[in-house]
Amino acid sequence: MSNSSSISHFLLLPFPGTQQLQLLHFCLSLATYLAALLGNSLIITTIAWHHHLHTPMYFFLLNLALLDLGLISTTVPKSMASSFWGTRDISYAGCAAQVFFVLFFIDTEFFLLTIMAYDRYVAICRPLHYGTLLGSRACAHMAAAAWACGFLSALLHTANTFSLPLCQGNAVHQFFCEIPQILKLSCSTAYLRELWLIVVSVCVFFACFVFIVVSYVQIFRAVLRMPSEQGRHKAFATCLPHLAVLSLCLSTGIVAYLKPPSMSSPSSNLVVSVLYSVVPPAVNPLIYSLRNQELKAALSKLLPGCCQKQ
Repeated sequence: MSNSSSISHFLLLPFPGTQQLQLLHFCLSLATYLAALLGNSLIITTIAWHHHLHTPMYFFLLNLALLDLGLISTTVPKSMASSFWGTRDISYAGCAAQVFFVLFFIDTEFFLLTIMAYDRYVAICRPLHYGTLLGSRACAHMAAAAWACGFLSALLHTANTFSLPLCQGNAVHQFFCEIPQILKLSCSTAYLRELWLIVVSVCVFFACFVFIVVSYVQIFRAVLRMPSEQGRHKAFATCLPHLAVLSLCLSTGIVAYLKPPSMSSPSSNLVVSVLYSVVPPAVNPLIYSLRNQELKAALSKLLPGCCQKQ
């Protein structure tokens, strides 16, 4: 038995199998990480380089790409190093940092997706007020609020989790440190403090979800009333990527944290964690670039010939 004060490091989930399988995992992780790095970096560079993309929608998309880069860089490099060197150790400070940054990037991304739903609502339902409601200063304030709320949420959860006494060893049954796995190491009912904080966070996220649903109900009603088929198609084209990214984030998060205990096992936990921490950052750039003709045109100017074949 040990407590948190005597724990100097944690042991992450080992990678089973032969050295060849571990090398295969390293190669797949590297390919995924490089794809996410390239895709999100291209979006950031394209939006920053082309002045005609300096609009609220693309400003928020640039922030989303930054968050995706941060999220996948928090977990995958450490996982690659562990599989390549065959190690499981992560320091106490490193584990706390992983918990903080994973929460920070995920929470901020959800707040940002809520703001992006508001952006689409104003653009489609109140186009005459778009410049007033979503000016450059208002966009900067909303983005800053999303980052600040994500930071505060991550700080509270991380500080509360790592203040708990840990009496169940130091083995984390996951390829990175996350709160549910740390709580399993806590003593008796001490983890209930963190559960109350999780309940508050769930209520906040549910309020954001309701806001998104109400916004899109109004959006779809406005789009269906448009007399022009071309106008309806253009409106849907700007909303579908956001809905796809939002659905991906929500579905993976719900599966990760609301699945029944009977479905919990090291292998299923590993698959689910990959779905919500690795897949969205790698897939989001593809979703936005494939459905957005304006972004594809800007990419083709930035990298001549790369998008003309699509």
